Amino acid sequence: MKKLLAPSILSSDFARLGEEVSSIKKAGADWIHVDVMDGHFVPNISLGIPVVEALGKADPPPMDIHLMIENPDYFAEKFIDAGGDAVQGITIQYETCKLLYSTMSRIKARGVSVGLALNPTTPLTVLEEVFDYLDMILVMTVEPGFPGQKFIQSMVPKVKRLREIIDGSEHKPLIEVDGGIKLDNIRLVADAGADVIVSGSGIFGTPDYAETISQMRSEIESS
Repeated sequence: MKKLLAPSILSSDFARLGEEVSSIKKAGADWIHVDVMDGHFVPNISLGIPVVEALGKADPPPMDIHLMIENPDYFAEKFIDAGGDAVQGITIQYETCKLLYSTMSRIKARGVSVGLALNPTTPLTVLEEVFDYLDMILVMTVEPGFPGQKFIQSMVPKVKRLREIIDGSEHKPLIEVDGGIKLDNIRLVADAGADVIVSGSGIFGTPDYAETISQMRSEIESS
């Protein structure tokens, strides 16, 4: 399977968000990663339903929406409604979802992929009871909340262990990795077994998005 690149718009220029999304699409992004923060689960506030609604009308790449919020049980379907057909998937945080099974079921019933994100200190053992319901598992390689953080190197073995679990299972959810990923470490993440790689400042912080994405793909293909 081709490994996917999902630039995180959290690192984009919000004053030119429409242009940024158009540019990243032309540059060859597979998805765009949309981080939603409420100032409660993480100490930052990013964007919400109106922005996702506007993005959905702008012909973006498929939207990979990550809900870093206190009440994803209530808000998940509202973000699906806002983004419409542009929403590829909704990822919720294990640490904050109170009604995990029912929330996942309602997301899947809408024809949208469901992902579960794990913070760096959350063990893979929490996946045991929900593994077969997941389309994607997001391993955070920074503490969630702010762009531009340093990649936590010790998360690489965690990604490798998850790859081994999935390879030994009949069910094959995607592995997504997000946090501090740039050109100089993307091969490490790909080698560990990631299927979807999120990069924010590693792409939006460079002068030529298309060139950066091309270089990243070369690194991935060499893994």
